[in-house]
Amino acid sequence: MARQKIETDIVLIGAGIMSATLGLLLKELNPNLRIEIFERLNIAAAESSDAWNNAGTGHAAFCELNYTPELEDGTIETKKALKISESFEVSRQFWSYLVEKGLLQNSENFIKSVPHMSFVWGNENVEYLKKRYEALQKYHLFKAMQYSEDINQIKEWAPLVMENRNSKDKIAATTMKFGTDVNFGSLTRSMFKYLESLEGVTTHFNHEVYDLKKREDGKWRIKVKDIASGEKKKVYTPFTFIGAGGGSLLLLEKANIPEGEGFGGFPVSGQWLKCTNPEVIKKHGAKVYGKASVGAPPMSVPHIDTRMIDGEKALLFGPYAGFSTKFLKNGSYFDLVKSIELNNIKPMLSAGIHNIPLTKYLLEQVFQSSNDRLKALQEYVPSAKKEDWILENAGQRVQVIKKDAEGRGILEFGTEVVSAEDGSLCVLLGASPGASTAVSIMIDLIQKCFPNESKTEAWQTKFKEIIPSFGQSVNENPILCDAIREKTNQVLKLKC
Repeated sequence: MARQKIETDIVLIGAGIMSATLGLLLKELNPNLRIEIFERLNIAAAESSDAWNNAGTGHAAFCELNYTPELEDGTIETKKALKISESFEVSRQFWSYLVEKGLLQNSENFIKSVPHMSFVWGNENVEYLKKRYEALQKYHLFKAMQYSEDINQIKEWAPLVMENRNSKDKIAATTMKFGTDVNFGSLTRSMFKYLESLEGVTTHFNHEVYDLKKREDGKWRIKVKDIASGEKKKVYTPFTFIGAGGGSLLLLEKANIPEGEGFGGFPVSGQWLKCTNPEVIKKHGAKVYGKASVGAPPMSVPHIDTRMIDGEKALLFGPYAGFSTKFLKNGSYFDLVKSIELNNIKPMLSAGIHNIPLTKYLLEQVFQSSNDRLKALQEYVPSAKKEDWILENAGQRVQVIKKDAEGRGILEFGTEVVSAEDGSLCVLLGASPGASTAVSIMIDLIQKCFPNESKTEAWQTKFKEIIPSFGQSVNENPILCDAIREKTNQVLKLKC
């Protein structure tokens, strides 16, 4: 008979890339920890981490133009791009460590070399891309970036994008050979396979967490239901991590911590156009990102994207955004309504009022016809034919709404970690570039929630073994950066 009460050291809610990363890091730091993992679906990485639900770029800020906005004075903001790029180098080090130690097998199953490109047209956009390139050239992480306005050069980089293109258009592109395609679904499932083999780790699939409460003794009491049998369990733990994608917000509200007051969520759904013509798929071998439409959320930045999914080369375009009241792809249409509480009504309403362009954009996307979608595709692939592409549903994201000092709502595009003051609970909210920066986020979380252990010589030594650049900036140390890139390329069998 299944246990009705479980005592454990760590509870991870959600079997995605975040929980997998945190669980593995903690077991490497302290092999004696007991960890219980709860996932409402029947397999790991079936929501935000799945290949079809995740952009898979291996976000390194090489090509995503929304990470480098142009400011009012005409200069390019590079802080976010630099931070994301540094974080992705940390992720590559962690994955290399796991492969080198034999904890993960066959890196080719989850990461491949694929150049990252930015592509724009029109005088204003070309001027922006050139300024962006010049701004990023100040940083070692981006030194290998190449810029061109030459049609023949761009044709070499991305022949499909240039096929049948009007030669009178002013165009520009950048490319980075260090780009990668990451199948976060495959990576996450491989990490869970290893985690489940460790003593003290138990994964419960088809289990839904429906309540959690902080007890007077400092532990969290978590109520869990076995979806298949209906059996209920109570779990007691001093530390809980909620990495349940769009479902995290509803659990944060149930946790009832002061730090979580005022948070709301705005759900955004997505779709891809998937190429079905093998001859067209062969012609493209890059991730080519453009500029987002006015009002579009960052997850909707258009890109024509070479991917490796289920061992086969795929070609996707999108994502096309939409609106659904679900917080998860496999969620409930009542999720949005259930998330509304007295403490977040004002922030959510004011965020809606101040983001009319986003609302307008999403409505336009919802009512797009197949011809409208084809027209958007043909801006990136002029030779595209409707019969070569089919529509596929992508993932569901919940953009964070947080309260400012005046109690108004701000729509946050990014990843947000909400922590209880005592570090006993951490909740991950938001979307891109979450998966790609998971390792940095989890290391920061561990240092915050386990401050005493993190300062010990044993944990500091282990941090440096796992992440050779730990405590240093790879951007500010070119020799270290080049050495790490060379090493991770070798271990992960990357060709760049």
